[in-house]
Amino acid sequence: MFATLLGHAHYKFEYGVHDPHTHDIKSQHEERDGHHVIGGYTLKEADGTTRVVKYRSGPHSGFEAIVERIGHAQHPAHYGHGHEHSHGHGGVGGTSYVGVTHWGNQGHGGHEY
Repeated sequence: MFATLLGHAHYKFEYGVHDPHTHDIKSQHEERDGHHVIGGYTLKEADGTTRVVKYRSGPHSGFEAIVERIGHAQHPAHYGHGHEHSHGHGGVGGTSYVGVTHWGNQGHGGHEY
């Protein structure tokens, strides 16, 4: 009954961050059409590998995800020894993006958000 009151939901979005200063590298995308959702995300792990997750969800299949790890984990031999640390704010800045490509009907009464 609740889903009937909301109408047919439809959206698509994506975002990403690529910051070489903090090494924060990740992205996500998702698309919904009614009760069906597909999407995925990537995340650069601290060990140098990349986690890739692809997922989908539907009323008959439930939530399904495939998780993959790409690359070989690398760890420094000694943490905190023999490294010079700079606390300046110079250098190359990071980049990010956000994109919302479509929002569908989100309820009755002509209200769309």
